[in-house]
Amino acid sequence: MKILVTGGTGYIGSHTVVELIKSNHQVVIVDNLYNSNINVLDRIEKLTGVRPLFYQVDILDYENLEKVFKENAIEAVIHFAGLKAVGESVSIPLRYYENNISGSINLYKLMEKYHVYKLVFSSSATVYGDNFAVPFKEEYGLGDTTNPYGTTKKFNEIILTDLCKANENMSCVLLRYFNPIGSHESGMLGEVPNGIPNNLVPYIAKVASGELDHLRVYGDDYDTKDGTGIRDYIHVVDLAIAHVKAIEYCNKLEGVDVINIGSGKGYSVLEVLHAYEKACGHKLPYKIYPRRPGDIATCYADIEKAKRVLGFEVKYDIDKMCEDSYRFTIMNPEGIK
Repeated sequence: MKILVTGGTGYIGSHTVVELIKSNHQVVIVDNLYNSNINVLDRIEKLTGVRPLFYQVDILDYENLEKVFKENAIEAVIHFAGLKAVGESVSIPLRYYENNISGSINLYKLMEKYHVYKLVFSSSATVYGDNFAVPFKEEYGLGDTTNPYGTTKKFNEIILTDLCKANENMSCVLLRYFNPIGSHESGMLGEVPNGIPNNLVPYIAKVASGELDHLRVYGDDYDTKDGTGIRDYIHVVDLAIAHVKAIEYCNKLEGVDVINIGSGKGYSVLEVLHAYEKACGHKLPYKIYPRRPGDIATCYADIEKAKRVLGFEVKYDIDKMCEDSYRFTIMNPEGIK
């Protein structure tokens, strides 16, 4: 298939593009390069032997986004493009609502206009909120989200569900994934956040490299085994493979389906820190800070549906995730240049 990947030079997007090409799909990338680098294209080409077609376009720019559909016979879309930092979304909610919802509506309008009926949407476990018992199951539905980022994912799920009800040709897979970490094992692709990272492992990586002097651990008084928050971490390559399986699943799907993508295991902040210490070979300093607004104590996935529907299971454990993350960090001290 010829697949449009929005946000395709970003962290998850670039790894997914590699796996799509390896599975013999043609890829067209749309990205505004807000949180990525044009040189990612060179690295994708080195890894796959194929240079995907690229458009530097913001999804808020309807006119230029339409050119992508006019110039290419797009058959399916994987939609990653969006702002993604939970903490930041609490500080600047309007920017998140405009980008993640209005921009997505532009994309969905163009899909309808150009008769593109297969979509995989990059959703998140944040849509469960803190209403439910772990492990989170798809049948729980949508909870009361605890931050604007999660709310934008929730609204997109509602919009796409309504779109599939209104258009019998439409098939959408909503992948609620948990916490992607790690990097391509070649060290050529990985996460390069702007400024000080908002997410745990990129922050630990900067401590390991000496760029930051300690890890900020937000809260040690949660009702967990060591008092720190527990999350379900998944290797980004495993997650990329799940997207390939999901877009192929669209060929036989009618309507909308929701699938968790995670490891099904919960690791605390300190457990991840200690796994990273094992990868880099030395202790890493940390300090305890107050809890952040919008964070919940424990979050991990029930992954039985992914096994049943997609035939998907993770291959990599937390040690491999941290090992690959550290390799990317030491091989790319200035990011992807």
